[in-house]
Amino acid sequence: MTTLELVAQIHKKQSFLCIGLDTDLEKIPPFLLEEEDSIFEFNKAIIDATHDLCVAYKPNIAFYEAYGVQGWSALRKTIKYLNKNYPEIFTIADAKRGDIGNTSTRYAKAFFEDLNFDSITIAPYMGKDSVEPFLEFKDKHTILLALTSNGGAFDFQTKKIGDRELYKEVLSVSTTYKGAENLMYVVGATKAEYLKEIRQIIPNSFLLVPGVGAQGGSLVDVCEYGMTKDVGLLINSSRGIIYASDQEDFADAARKKAKELQEAMEIELQRLN
Repeated sequence: MTTLELVAQIHKKQSFLCIGLDTDLEKIPPFLLEEEDSIFEFNKAIIDATHDLCVAYKPNIAFYEAYGVQGWSALRKTIKYLNKNYPEIFTIADAKRGDIGNTSTRYAKAFFEDLNFDSITIAPYMGKDSVEPFLEFKDKHTILLALTSNGGAFDFQTKKIGDRELYKEVLSVSTTYKGAENLMYVVGATKAEYLKEIRQIIPNSFLLVPGVGAQGGSLVDVCEYGMTKDVGLLINSSRGIIYASDQEDFADAARKKAKELQEAMEIELQRLN
């Protein structure tokens, strides 16, 4: 999917919501455990209930790898279901991969070619030769971890190299990579006050922003400091939507929560226009 296609979907749906499919068998409604593929059936119900309210889904790969072959099969079925039934949806493999050379190429082939995701999250710590192999794939996007929403982000990301924080160095240097036009970045909603300076370094890039909802991030603040003329934001919510209920009404409850965010996003888009 191209960025232009993503922007078109945002305006069509009046939403820049990304729903995280962090599917945990310990948290899904107990009655679903009787299904042959509980993970996929949960995902399918969430997707069918919310697809018109969001522009992206983001399975966190760890939640599937944890269940071995069963989990990987459910992931494959989920992405296949999305691509077949809702091809306009932008898909993100939240895998946080990152290795050098041919290893990165293999990771890219696994997620871009075999599973056919539109994008993947990447840890940039190993530098250019761990990122550029992902950028070689046409109409695929690489989402670099820049400034994350977890407490430990301050251990390294905000430490200064000379007079500049490490996350700013990551942003700046990555713009020189071959294929950098296919880069997006993770910036946590709980770090909204940093967005003004981030936009000075990457004024037009899309940002994947976790942390709105369960982690306390403010949608209004993120939009004020991070929105561009082409929107430039994908706001992710996972637990706050998919686990809104653990009863038989879980899909309806998820839709209600997604609708609340979509309506708030519609207001922000009207301000942009």
